[in-house]
Amino acid sequence: MKNTKYVFVTGGVTSSLGKGIIAASLAKLLQERGYSVTIQKLDPYINIDPGTLNPYEHGECFVTDDGAETDLDLGHYERYLNIPTSQANNVTTGRIYQSVIEKERKGEFLGKTVQVIPHITDEIKNRIQILGNTGEYDIVITEIGGTIGDIESLPYVEAVRQLRWDLGKNNSVVIHLTLVPYLAAAGELKTKPTQHSVKMLMQSGVSPDVLVCRSEHKLSESIKGKLALFCNVEEEAIISSLDAETIYDVPNLMLQEGLDNVVLKNLNLTSKDNPLLTEWNQFLTKHKNPKSKIEIGLIGKYVELHDSYKSITEALIHAGATNETKVNVNWLHSEEFTEENAAEKLKGLDGILVAPGFGERGIEGKIAAVQYAREQKIPFLGICLGMQMAVIEYSRNVLGLEKANSTEMNRKTPHPVINIMEEQKTITHKGGTMRLGAWKCALKDGSKVREVYKEEIIDERHRHRYEFNNEYLEQIENAGMIATGKNPDTDLVEIVEIEDHPWFVGVQYHPEYKSTVLNPHPLFVAFVKASLEKSLS
Repeated sequence: MKNTKYVFVTGGVTSSLGKGIIAASLAKLLQERGYSVTIQKLDPYINIDPGTLNPYEHGECFVTDDGAETDLDLGHYERYLNIPTSQANNVTTGRIYQSVIEKERKGEFLGKTVQVIPHITDEIKNRIQILGNTGEYDIVITEIGGTIGDIESLPYVEAVRQLRWDLGKNNSVVIHLTLVPYLAAAGELKTKPTQHSVKMLMQSGVSPDVLVCRSEHKLSESIKGKLALFCNVEEEAIISSLDAETIYDVPNLMLQEGLDNVVLKNLNLTSKDNPLLTEWNQFLTKHKNPKSKIEIGLIGKYVELHDSYKSITEALIHAGATNETKVNVNWLHSEEFTEENAAEKLKGLDGILVAPGFGERGIEGKIAAVQYAREQKIPFLGICLGMQMAVIEYSRNVLGLEKANSTEMNRKTPHPVINIMEEQKTITHKGGTMRLGAWKCALKDGSKVREVYKEEIIDERHRHRYEFNNEYLEQIENAGMIATGKNPDTDLVEIVEIEDHPWFVGVQYHPEYKSTVLNPHPLFVAFVKASLEKSLS
């Protein structure tokens, strides 16, 4: 079994500095050097998982193949490393406490008083080491959510302190991501916030081995020397992280700063290969030097926070690079649409994407956008709820079923063309009970999706409770909307297409979750290509 090494990434001074991107970039460089790497995220909130969180709280909920509802940072991990994550890659305080309390109820603690130390910290340590104990990975990178000093993060920091002692010398590294602000009035970078952040971390018994310093200006040698002196960190281990043009520049920037070399040195590992990032840089070149430009309208109900659709926007970037096309996303709130104003608000778009979501708010606006895309022959991609809205729109305006709807929005609709799944009808708990994870889908010969995927059976990730109602399938297909993808075991409709439309596809699953830099999702590639052809016509 491999002697797995551990890297811990903490954050200080402020949130939103980009711990996930730094962790993913380091992992990419270590992967390029020939090491087997994975990343996990420890989230200090008490929810069991992000599945019941409003997207405005934490952005999108990312779903893994094994059905785990996780933090959106796992999407970054998959997009950078091109390998799938799992339930073990995301742990929350809620899950930690749930596990400990269940053990206490079973009598596993032999009458002991259950406390934060050792019981909660032991559970955290066990969760951190689950991936390492599989023997699959040389290095496990663990990102600790929140900011040093937060009360809810303290048990995680204590667990890291204990685990570093347990692992012994040269088996772990702590990277502290911090902010070195630039004061325009003084014309200086200020190190004091970083000094205080490191001091707070050290008060918890953890000394950082590496400082990654976010800043608007490059750190001078004197600034690095000052940080080294006051933070007990070697000068070569103080890494400057400037604002980047795109998050996909960060692996190259960290390579230039030598972050991977510093980490390997601290872990007493030698470099197997030099990181070339050949395919990565080919993607970057296409991304930064597009030959064409298209306008895509993203119709959603959470568009105020762009992170609510993070995987979708990244999948469009990947597909755009493949087509050597810049994809401009127009963020359009579905509550602002009506059948009367849709033409005015959607004019000039080369493609329309109706995004996922839950609940009744903004539904009629999505339906109006679908109708416009269908009637004006604009390339259309509907994802999850977007696919369901396409079915409802077609049922109302083509089949003449005026009050067709989903039972999610109207339980008493006379035409429930979208209905709750049979196995969902008796469920009362909301968390972790949807149809989740990877499910198979058989593609119909001669369909657009069969041509796109070039496979007969595909696996895609799901997150929904409601489904296409097969009682209406024959009626809808006779009118020209065809079910071109079905689950081979349950016969659930997964994909719909419209025959007399240049490119109209609705999918019940979430293709965006599987798009990566090195493997852009074929459905997004085809959608962007169709939109490009529309723009050139």
